[in-house]
Amino acid sequence: QVQLVESGGGLVQPGGSLRLSCVASGSIFGAYVMGWYRQAPGKQRELVATITSGRNTNYADSVKGRFTISRDNAKNTVYLQMNSLKPEDTAIYYCNAKNFVRLQDYWGRGTQVTVSS
Repeated sequence: QVQLVESGGGLVQPGGSLRLSCVASGSIFGAYVMGWYRQAPGKQRELVATITSGRNTNYADSVKGRFTISRDNAKNTVYLQMNSLKPEDTAIYYCNAKNFVRLQDYWGRGTQVTVSS
């Protein structure tokens, strides 16, 4: 079992920055592909970014150049640095952990990010 707890969401003005954190507990953090997803009101959950244990990253086109995902395996933590935020980035952001060998898929409860003036 893996428990994921997100933090760092909030209200920010357009053009501002936020850093989300997700702390994992309960299993071997390094064995998981970590990711951030988001869900805006009335829309489906979508991929924002992922990072492998080897720190290979993947981003949605809508956030490339603005968001950066990183992980600290010693702290069991994955981060999402969000810069140049836009109103369309408003959503609940969810942390995800996947182990494709063990077919495990875990989600946090989410943290709200609101971009508004």
